[in-house]
Amino acid sequence: MEVVGKIIQKLPLQQGTSKAGNAWSKQIYVLETIEPYPKKIAFDFFGDRIGQYDQYCEVGSTVKLSFDIESREYMGRWYTDIRGWKAEPDSGNAPVQQPAAAPAAPASAPAPMAPAQGVQAPPPAATDMDFAGDESTDDIPF
Repeated sequence: MEVVGKIIQKLPLQQGTSKAGNAWSKQIYVLETIEPYPKKIAFDFFGDRIGQYDQYCEVGSTVKLSFDIESREYMGRWYTDIRGWKAEPDSGNAPVQQPAAAPAAPASAPAPMAPAQGVQAPPPAATDMDFAGDESTDDIPF
């Protein structure tokens, strides 16, 4: 899988030794996607890939990340890793997803039909003005 985004955080390097006695290291980064509703993605590079792609993953740089997603179960709980396997500087040609504009109705479009006799029309859709008195501080769009 691939994603384009801006590196917004680089966490401290993690190192250790496995049960088999092998040394390991892992570098975690946080990437923010470039789209109308940006998402934050925490991913890591493991082992030799840390040094190989560290130059491209500085905070503030825009990168194209290739990664794999893997989940595993441990003691009844599931954990998901996003493991990067390639990073390269974004060439700036990445398509930024724009909301699609509503197509214009053709001039010869038929007029909307009236409801059949004995069938009630649905109530008009609510607008933002209908909820002006709502004191809620909830800013979730759904």
